[in-house]
Amino acid sequence: MESQTMIDVLSRWAHVGTAVVVVGGSVFMRFILMPSAAQLPDEQHDALRQRVLGRWKRFVHAGIALFLISGFYNYVRAVPLHHGDTLYNILLGIKMLVAFVIFFLASVLVGRSARFEPMRRDAKKWLLVVITLATLVIGISGFVKVTGQPVKTSADLTNGTAQE
Repeated sequence: MESQTMIDVLSRWAHVGTAVVVVGGSVFMRFILMPSAAQLPDEQHDALRQRVLGRWKRFVHAGIALFLISGFYNYVRAVPLHHGDTLYNILLGIKMLVAFVIFFLASVLVGRSARFEPMRRDAKKWLLVVITLATLVIGISGFVKVTGQPVKTSADLTNGTAQE
């Protein structure tokens, strides 16, 4: 396997793997941990929340970094193959904008800024928004991966590597 292909595979794994961990962790937090922790006495609930958020924050921040690095790499590699594919480019733009909204909300939910404390107090709602938006991004990603038709270049035709 050539080194460029290996980097492409590793970048894709990093991107998808990060989505599995961060989105799966968010679903766990919202639908398993939060309802269970709500049954604890206030003092224990607050202590658990602080411990969980202290650890989860690292996953969120590392996940955002991995998404940005692998997403930028994947974008640079994929866009030339889809030159002129208007639907692909529109959906990719929407996916990126929604991803930045998710990054903001996820950062707010694990952050400490007093300005966003009202959002953290309503974390169940905002975590559901994050999960819903992440589901949209995953749906767009799957759609463009399956339906995107790479443009055949003259080099592809000459080398016999054009996709049918």
